[in-house]
Amino acid sequence: MGRAVLHALDLALDDLTKWTEGLTDAEVHAQPLGLTSVAFHLRHIARSTDRLLSYAEGKQLSAEQLVALKAEHAGPELQEREPLPVLLAEVEASFSNAAERVRVLATADLDTFRGVGRKQLPTSIGGALIHVADHTQRHVGQVVTTAKVLRALRG
Repeated sequence: MGRAVLHALDLALDDLTKWTEGLTDAEVHAQPLGLTSVAFHLRHIARSTDRLLSYAEGKQLSAEQLVALKAEHAGPELQEREPLPVLLAEVEASFSNAAERVRVLATADLDTFRGVGRKQLPTSIGGALIHVADHTQRHVGQVVTTAKVLRALRG
């Protein structure tokens, strides 16, 4: 299972790099036609991967992770306006950090219970790993869609 999750993350990084190439920093932070910005999705992909792996490891979120989560959901006017290379570097660093964590988790009993969030919603190590891949791919799809809209709006 670990290999499949790592492959999904590799594909995600390839797609994110390909589809954001040539976007301006203004476009990365834009919300065309009311879509969520590419910047939000890139931040969310990086940070949610870290959070989901923490849950898979049986941990609760750290104070730092909670601050980052809260910042993700701040209105666009309150969010940092990092340039695209900085956002992609955050994703790449997150995936690099995730690789070793996934390898370790993949050797565990994948049916081991894990609770997610304050409510301790039930899952397992395997379920959390699958969710890392699935959640990442869903947000990559939204990045691709938004990037296509941005390019179409250029004319």
